[in-house]
Amino acid sequence: MNSGLGHTGDDLAGRTALITGAGGGIGRACALAFAAAGAKIHLVDRDAAAVHAVAEEVGGTPHVVDLAATDPARDLPHDVDVLVNNAGLQHVAPIHEFPPDRFELMQRVMVTAPFLLMRHCLPHMRGRGWGRIVNLTSVHGLRASAFKSAYTAAKHGLEGLSKVAALEGAEHGVTSNCVSPGYVRTPLVQGQVADQARAHGIPEDRVLAEVMLQRTAIKELIDPADIAATVLWLCGPNSGHVTGTTFTIDGGWTAQ
Repeated sequence: MNSGLGHTGDDLAGRTALITGAGGGIGRACALAFAAAGAKIHLVDRDAAAVHAVAEEVGGTPHVVDLAATDPARDLPHDVDVLVNNAGLQHVAPIHEFPPDRFELMQRVMVTAPFLLMRHCLPHMRGRGWGRIVNLTSVHGLRASAFKSAYTAAKHGLEGLSKVAALEGAEHGVTSNCVSPGYVRTPLVQGQVADQARAHGIPEDRVLAEVMLQRTAIKELIDPADIAATVLWLCGPNSGHVTGTTFTIDGGWTAQ
């Protein structure tokens, strides 16, 4: 599956990557890692100020796009060698109180948008005989948590979509994998603390230890750079036979 471009290590010179949710957190960490590896980067986020700031930081091209739109890929480049589907959002509530419009929004952003972006970029990847799709799912793509029906459903869906892309891309040199983090030190996770405190009826200062990290062996949030390093490896020269699988980085959560 190696295209013979002479890449060594994690060198991605000559490759073009598109990263969603690139305005912060894991997306920003991926942008930094890919820029250091020499890739040309397109950064996608709905937050204009954030995505422009990261684009300036890494020398990439910013795209202000709402992935919940009907056709979010319409104005994005299609000549992409690496697609990183990272954008996500969270809402914490029991099923009987979960707003249906919020549930549908989360499926559009975390399942439909990745599908549309794959559909948009795959012809180029197949034509070149090389491509990498990495989907940032979550432990919630493998396990469930109470009060997270929409997020869990979406991440399970993205895991399945990724496997289909792996099967369809195999003969064309295109791999598709998931990276499944536990709780990462990102604004998305930090924003859940108040919601979880309210849902469980406990003070915010008890949420990390008693709720969010209760099932993990390593009792600390994961650094986004650790996740980005795995994403980068999946796009390097030594991962051509790794496809249709999930790399879980969860501090031992799923070991239990």
